[in-house]
Amino acid sequence: MTTTSQEIVPDSEHKGLVGRLPQPLRGLALLARFDRPIGWWLLFWPGAWAVALAGGAIARWDLILWILAGSIAMRGAGCVYNDIVDRDLDAQVARTRSRPIPSGQVSIGLAWGWLVALCLVGLVVLMQLHGLAIGVALASLAPVAAYPFMKRITWWPQAWLGLVFSWAALVGWSEVAGDLSAPMWLLYAGSIAWVIGYDTIYALQDREDDALIGVRSSALRMGTHVRGGTAAFYAAAVALWGAALWSVRPDPLALAALLPVAGHLAWQVATLRPDDGAGALQRFRSNRFAGLLMVLACLVVGSA
Repeated sequence: MTTTSQEIVPDSEHKGLVGRLPQPLRGLALLARFDRPIGWWLLFWPGAWAVALAGGAIARWDLILWILAGSIAMRGAGCVYNDIVDRDLDAQVARTRSRPIPSGQVSIGLAWGWLVALCLVGLVVLMQLHGLAIGVALASLAPVAAYPFMKRITWWPQAWLGLVFSWAALVGWSEVAGDLSAPMWLLYAGSIAWVIGYDTIYALQDREDDALIGVRSSALRMGTHVRGGTAAFYAAAVALWGAALWSVRPDPLALAALLPVAGHLAWQVATLRPDDGAGALQRFRSNRFAGLLMVLACLVVGSA
């Protein structure tokens, strides 16, 4: 039994594959956003950057794979939790009303059970870490739990998402380097600015619905200055990443390693059209490539 592409959320990247899954597996896959891998790529990249910049990309290749597994599981868990909390709001937004909970594909009880199962996978990943990194990873639970409520109380929920989606940088660095030194914090801060930038682009798709139902976002707050605001956050990200790389290797060549990712982010801003939802989604998704360019820069500097 298959489902039509219209029954699956509009921004799914794998409508055919997900549509062939039987219920309730289809609903669970959609609830965890397995059809949209961009989310776990964006959660994974900061952890990979940190491992590479700390010089552990070769010796700790297994850690990179564990971070990837943890990113897939915990991004899924975060999406399930977010959809449980936001089920009433999702039902009022055109892009999200077809999600599994508001559309009735998955019950609240089943959603909670799925959340527990995904968290157990995250626990297995946690057990691969050592003392300091375990503590750092567990400290993420409070900001993760608070995130779904931020859009109700602040115009900048993207900033809170930046805190959460950049957390793997803290885990990766503390596991490899065994400390919480300056390069880690600079890398983390740069990642937060990057997340604010790309999630502002993503939020452009929902500006009209968000304004009608009272949901806040940086895309609404920036108004007509959304391109300039996104450019400013991307510029801050590159500057902070440059400081992180310089603190590891004070050499102009280290900064040159950032030119590809800086160029890619500049392309996103230069070609962004705030009233083009499809184009905004494409530029948002292109950040998986930005993450790859950044990990290559960290690999070059961290391995030198």
